[in-house]
Amino acid sequence: MRELEERVAALAGTAHAVATCNATVALQLAARATGVPAGAEVIVPSFTWVATPHALDWIGLTPVFCDVDEETAGIDPAHAEKLVGPATGAILGVHAFGRPCPIDELTELADRHGLPLLFDAAHALGSTHRGRPVGGFGSAEVFSFHATKFINSFEGGALVTDDPRVAERARAMRNFGIGEDREVISSGTNAKMSEASAAMGLVSLERVDALIEQNTRNHRLYEEGLAGLPGISVRGQAPGERANHQYLVIEIDQAAAGVHADQVHAVLERHNVLARRYFHPCCHQLAPYSDRPETHAPLPLPRSEALAERVLALPTGEVIGEEEIDGVCRIIRWALETGCADGAPSTTD
Repeated sequence: MRELEERVAALAGTAHAVATCNATVALQLAARATGVPAGAEVIVPSFTWVATPHALDWIGLTPVFCDVDEETAGIDPAHAEKLVGPATGAILGVHAFGRPCPIDELTELADRHGLPLLFDAAHALGSTHRGRPVGGFGSAEVFSFHATKFINSFEGGALVTDDPRVAERARAMRNFGIGEDREVISSGTNAKMSEASAAMGLVSLERVDALIEQNTRNHRLYEEGLAGLPGISVRGQAPGERANHQYLVIEIDQAAAGVHADQVHAVLERHNVLARRYFHPCCHQLAPYSDRPETHAPLPLPRSEALAERVLALPTGEVIGEEEIDGVCRIIRWALETGCADGAPSTTD
């Protein structure tokens, strides 16, 4: 496990990495290790996987949902500033689809209000911001090594930070609060990564450059295959930065395309293409939060909701090549041409 931590810290450009059994518990450790007070509010984007607010809610923190900037799909700093109040204990940004959220603006905001700044970087291992690897920003960032991620340890996660105090607290907390001298120094839990998972993670890390190269090639092939389709665009990454292209995400503008993302999704599923509606509905629209208006003000988040209506994630990765991508693009083209009618697309030009 220590070897994996060293490799992850090197890739993230950080002084410390703390491996955990999953990324959800790593987020919880990050909140506790950075001193977020019990019962505090944490500003978090609603356009994210529900695990992000769940990790906070499960340990007694209150997610306060923020709208996003549609270009980056990350938290909108201007809206976040309006949500800062006496009960705010931290800000948690999410690097959606591996594209860094507005890190500089959030850093300024958090510093001005004296708040810990955390990042859910589950999608962003290997990506950069201003030429620096994602991982070394804010008080701490969290990676996921779930089997669905391009670097995986079967199941696992890691907290990365340059703050030795945060790292020391997190290491103790993941092991029942036991410090390096084997004395109990805090409360804690059992969040350790298994050695078997760490070994899988090391094997996976050996191929990080090859995986990014394949994902980048797939991204280009999708752009070429979908070029010219009205209302269809492939979401890009930050200009001039390294991107892992772990996710291949398109947007479907219903007004221009003549079909809704749900319709295209259904057509793809009928042809055994696994696509996902990320992140639909948004977190603030889900029952655990929408059902508690006394805790989670039911504010509309128009940009998050609009983005969730348009987004569709398509297959990518090592097992997807030019032939498969061409087939997916043909299905989408046919769906637009027919208005998603029943039937099958042509396999020829």
